[in-house]
Amino acid sequence: MTTLLALDTATEACSVALLHDGKVTSHHEVIPRQHAQKLLPMIKQILAESGVALSDLDAIAFGRGPGAFTGVRIAIGVVQGLAFALERPVLPVSNLAALAQRALRERGTRHVAAAIDARMDEVYWGCYQANEGEMRLLGREAVLPPERVALPEAGGDWFGAGTGWGYAPRLAAQVSDSDASLLPTALDILSLAGYAWARGEAIAADQAQPVYLRDNVATPKAPR
Repeated sequence: MTTLLALDTATEACSVALLHDGKVTSHHEVIPRQHAQKLLPMIKQILAESGVALSDLDAIAFGRGPGAFTGVRIAIGVVQGLAFALERPVLPVSNLAALAQRALRERGTRHVAAAIDARMDEVYWGCYQANEGEMRLLGREAVLPPERVALPEAGGDWFGAGTGWGYAPRLAAQVSDSDASLLPTALDILSLAGYAWARGEAIAADQAQPVYLRDNVATPKAPR
């Protein structure tokens, strides 16, 4: 049986999830700015509760962004440290895809417009459609002003998920309903990672890269 650990710190939430012997367990907390202190204890706790040793893991999945710069870096740092030490591969998962997967899991919504507040008056944007239980990207993910987002021409009612829907009055996309309180979870990252693992898409730890969608992720210094 496959044993997978998933973790995510790309947004205000910090979460971990574990698949072992066909059973899934997860911890999820909304703890802004405490990810660095809380993540490793959460991992140790979920492993201990499940009676799983780090050496039992087949691979480690993580939210690779888009999201908060510092949060994404924390996740990748922890994942690479564990994966290098254990000589295990990793499974990067889009945080926008995880949002869509959560909407599918909780609401059964098959078409999801996922949006995360990117600050700087922009949103991270991606549109997903369910395919045999897995939310798959239609088109591409992007970071752009709310007025420039667009839905694919795929049929069906669309649901808006994520903090980017706090810009709902400005978002140039009509959806049947939305929830701006939804955050990605490691539980849904684990679900998507399971599909990727089955397709043989795991990669070496040193290939794990953050995806910010912005070329310039930090505020540029003023010229001297």
